[in-house]
Amino acid sequence: MTTAPIGVLGGTFDPIHYGHLRLGEELGETLKLGEVRFVPSGTPPHRQAPYAAAEHRLAMVRLAAGGNARFQVDECEVRRAGPGYTFDTLAGLRADAGASRPLVLLLGADAFLEFATWHRWHEIFGLAHIAVAHRPGSPPERWAERMPQPLAREYAARFMPQPLATHLQPAGGIVVVPFTALDISATAIRDMLLAGASPRYLLPAAVLDYIRSHRLYS
Repeated sequence: MTTAPIGVLGGTFDPIHYGHLRLGEELGETLKLGEVRFVPSGTPPHRQAPYAAAEHRLAMVRLAAGGNARFQVDECEVRRAGPGYTFDTLAGLRADAGASRPLVLLLGADAFLEFATWHRWHEIFGLAHIAVAHRPGSPPERWAERMPQPLAREYAARFMPQPLATHLQPAGGIVVVPFTALDISATAIRDMLLAGASPRYLLPAAVLDYIRSHRLYS
């Protein structure tokens, strides 16, 4: 059985697009992850309800992830009643993966800056590493100064300069990984669909076909 880390990439994926997939692909390669697990949210606690129902978003993620051997889709949050907290998702994954296999939570820099507002955020470090993906034009020193003090303390104590150090222990570290950020947003895609414009080439063709066949976002 492989012991390479499992990457965990959560989100509403409303809809999933090439920005999400590129982040999963690049961090999967850079961190040499055994798999990247996409976890569509069911009832996200920090934001308004998604526009598409959970079953549709899950189906779109399955279509988008198909054909990539590293990508897996986890429906645990969609199936969970009540708010989908990352702590609960990682606790379930940790129980399945065992105590020794590394888990790596994949976050964009903006999400990481909000991390200290998350449910049981301190305890997440006992379950997983955190990999912060940053855009080449936004180096860590630029956004690090915007961290709230509790998060800044954790960052200083847990930062690992070598990203592959995530393979050496199951949880607890923070690594920073540059990636090719694509300027694509789910909001812009929904707005285009609502306006009757084509978002072709911003998301996989199979996902766009699904959106059109189910008349989502229109």
